[in-house]
Amino acid sequence: MKKIFCCAKNSMVFWHLCVFVLLCIGCCNGLVNLPPNTTVPAIFAFGDSIVDQGNNNGISTLVRCNFPPYGKDFRDGIPTGRFGNGKTPPDLIAEELGIKELIPAYLDPNLKPQDLLTGVSFASGGSGFDPQTPQLASVTPLSTQLEQFKEYIVKLKELYKLGPRRIGVFGIPPIGCLPAQRSLAGGSGRMCVEEYNKAAILVNSKLSPTLDSLTATLPQSRIVYIDIYNPLLNLIQYPQNYGFEVSDRGCCGTGNVEVVILCNRYSGTCGDDSKYVFWDSYHPTEKAYKVLVDQVLLKYLDKFV
Repeated sequence: MKKIFCCAKNSMVFWHLCVFVLLCIGCCNGLVNLPPNTTVPAIFAFGDSIVDQGNNNGISTLVRCNFPPYGKDFRDGIPTGRFGNGKTPPDLIAEELGIKELIPAYLDPNLKPQDLLTGVSFASGGSGFDPQTPQLASVTPLSTQLEQFKEYIVKLKELYKLGPRRIGVFGIPPIGCLPAQRSLAGGSGRMCVEEYNKAAILVNSKLSPTLDSLTATLPQSRIVYIDIYNPLLNLIQYPQNYGFEVSDRGCCGTGNVEVVILCNRYSGTCGDDSKYVFWDSYHPTEKAYKVLVDQVLLKYLDKFV
């Protein structure tokens, strides 16, 4: 188990370190059905590249993507530092809940005061639970993200008092089926690496009951474990069921190893990224994110309210 938190395998774990904090108060308007007199006015994201909305842009690190072809399907095709071709889970969740269309990065120099009222992302691509992970990548560790959140809370004490905290923690995905890991350790056939997937299953089996125990000790909070392993694995194994054609490689370059600086304006992209589950060798496309977010909201939203 220890090995998955270091060296090459480390990247597989921080690929899906995602934590969402939601504040819930009265009234209701959104694209999903919430209980009467309930809405989610703000969402905050912590974690790695899956929920980094551009915080790494101003950090001296190679783990950034504020250049083409990233952002190809975003507004006007502009790369914002999001690790994908378009919107990411924080954006899609906020939009589905009727909060706003986009969740900005906390470190965005153009961040407006009104943006703070409805949520931001503190995430940093390349971060992880193990403090050594962000040190190796020269990115913002989770501890610093939490410190930034404390600063944010000081600025928004009144907002914070409006409702109890709702926290969603995503489990580890089927890391052995990421295109990059299939290329590096899946043999000549680029098969899913079962050793890595078994490690993810083991971590998830420990994480879920731990969060349940934590919730029991924090009566003012609701901490929900969100299984992303099975939904993503099903998407990879049966892409045609969701309107996809390719799930073993990404759209950028060869799709086998390209990610961050290796996925650039010279790499080239596939003709139609809507047919691909993955944008690069690690990160899903916006379309794939949308499929996963819809499943997550359908299954877990009632646990937050």
